[in-house]
Amino acid sequence: MRVFVTGATGYIGSAVVRELLEAGHQVLGLARSDAAADTLTRSGVDVHRGDIDDGDSLRAGAAAADGVIYTANQHITETTDSAARAKAELTAVEAIGAELTGTGKPFVVTSGVLGRTPGHLLTEDTPANPNLVTALRLPVELSVLALGERGVRSSSVRLAPTVHGRGDARGFISTLIGVARTTGVSAFVGDGSNRWPSVHRLDAATLYRLALESAPAGTPLHAVAEEGVPFRDIAQAIGRQLKVPTVSLTPEEAGRHFVGFLAPLVALDNPVSSALTQQRMGWRPTQPALVPDIEEGHYFGEFSAEV
Repeated sequence: MRVFVTGATGYIGSAVVRELLEAGHQVLGLARSDAAADTLTRSGVDVHRGDIDDGDSLRAGAAAADGVIYTANQHITETTDSAARAKAELTAVEAIGAELTGTGKPFVVTSGVLGRTPGHLLTEDTPANPNLVTALRLPVELSVLALGERGVRSSSVRLAPTVHGRGDARGFISTLIGVARTTGVSAFVGDGSNRWPSVHRLDAATLYRLALESAPAGTPLHAVAEEGVPFRDIAQAIGRQLKVPTVSLTPEEAGRHFVGFLAPLVALDNPVSSALTQQRMGWRPTQPALVPDIEEGHYFGEFSAEV
């Protein structure tokens, strides 16, 4: 296929692009800057100039391709207004969806599993339950999945909150490392038994390709390799690498210790299953698990975040 990819130079998107090229697909990458265009060209990707705020460029890119993968989602750690980000993304996917309606082409959108069913195992068949964490982003996913009724082979890849691997400069793990470096301790809340699902970046990229190639219309998929890693284990792995103490905090202390977006999330218990995704798509994660990936050491070089 010739695949139009938004966010093609990003942390997730660049891995998806490589996965597609290695599988023999052609890629048309959205680029809003000369630097992004140069990066895509060097990777063997055709360049489509535009922006996710430019509906005409999105529709043109979709029209010129056999399928679309949308990985341009604004990252949770960015400081811009979350409601504005969600509105921009909804407008973008609606523009693409309008172009693809009735074509039978695949359209894969990026979503997440964070906070959908706190304390309870989330599966692909769990009914949508908007809450403070998911409410802003849920319309983007629902809009794309609904295209399955309008002649689009739509699917949603719901990413684990901890998409880990080399090059992770702004994700949860690099941010936790930055907090530990700044404060001199690696912390968890209470007994640290609350669980965070995880997936390696390259395993997630494989699932995007499989979704493009064969996901049925209206299908949610879980890019989750580990159902739930105890937060205490994550904190201890970071502490060992930084050679700083690992400590337990009360919820009140955690609110002061973890800055910004992390504060309400570090105590979240968020187990997620991908059993149905693996069964339906033949997806088998093969990359290192989260704690071994932290212990490999690459997070503690040039890509680790400072806060």
